[in-house]
Amino acid sequence: MQSTKLAIAAAVSLLIAMQPATAGDYSALMKAKKYTEVERAAVAKLAQDPANADAMIARTEAILGSGNETRLEEAIKQAEQCVSAKAANAGCHLVLGKAMGMKAMTGGMLAAASSAGTIRDSFKKAVELDPKNVDARFSLLQFYMMAPGFMGGGTGKAEDLTAQTVPVNAEAAKLMQGSLDLAAGRFAKAEAAATGARAGADEELLDRQENLMIAIGAKYMGEKKFADAERVLRDAQKRFPDSESVPYISARVQQEQGKHREAVAGFEQVLVKTQKPYVHFRLGQSLQALGEKAKAMAAYEKALSFKTGLAKKMRSDAEDALKALKG
Repeated sequence: MQSTKLAIAAAVSLLIAMQPATAGDYSALMKAKKYTEVERAAVAKLAQDPANADAMIARTEAILGSGNETRLEEAIKQAEQCVSAKAANAGCHLVLGKAMGMKAMTGGMLAAASSAGTIRDSFKKAVELDPKNVDARFSLLQFYMMAPGFMGGGTGKAEDLTAQTVPVNAEAAKLMQGSLDLAAGRFAKAEAAATGARAGADEELLDRQENLMIAIGAKYMGEKKFADAERVLRDAQKRFPDSESVPYISARVQQEQGKHREAVAGFEQVLVKTQKPYVHFRLGQSLQALGEKAKAMAAYEKALSFKTGLAKKMRSDAEDALKALKG
């Protein structure tokens, strides 16, 4: 059962990490991760028009994007209101699935199992209402890939969805197939799908392509195929020069090889673009390995200063490392 929870959590974390498909005036702010501003604008709109679907979707996504786990019930309630008010709006069902998914990720095994049906049905309804919604299709795909059969998942369902996507969006289907190939260990096919997809100017597809290339690089790293990981990530960096995630995974590849000077440079590069607790944690690890005690302590302390966004294991490891460094 623990592996089941972890599987669903991994799927949901991928879904939440994807670029939100918020409509209208909120999309630019969401892309810039200005979640407070998004929510403020959405609340102002809802004060004037309580049934405005775009505002309800934006507010839900802003709460989820902030990573504040204490507000998950608030996000779910807003998404449920969206579905209730605008039952024919695919976006409402999609954000409900995402909000319930994040709750499953942070809750216990029972919470994960009990909410799986709602998550699956929300994504299915979003696809049904808007067959061209790429975000909805990928969200449902990830659920099928990661959730066990007794919770409504399964590789067969993921393959069927991918096949059904071909006539709707052939390039999206390519990337979906790439995800399936990667999960099955067919690395060469996954790479071919990731690099061969023609996303054009479609931001949603570009995000999916970037994420697939990152996933391939990370998978190679996990298999200790470091040269392959570096090759894929170099290609990804050329294609997505503004990415925050590509340089982070590249730095992790260096760290895994014990190349801590290179890793430190990479993590510091990431921190120029974004302040994430897990980046500070990884920076602390490499600084500690290099014997730079004061800097390592500062990095760990910075990681621990974030109220959210640091996995329990990382938090525990950072606390243990600080104790050891302080003697």
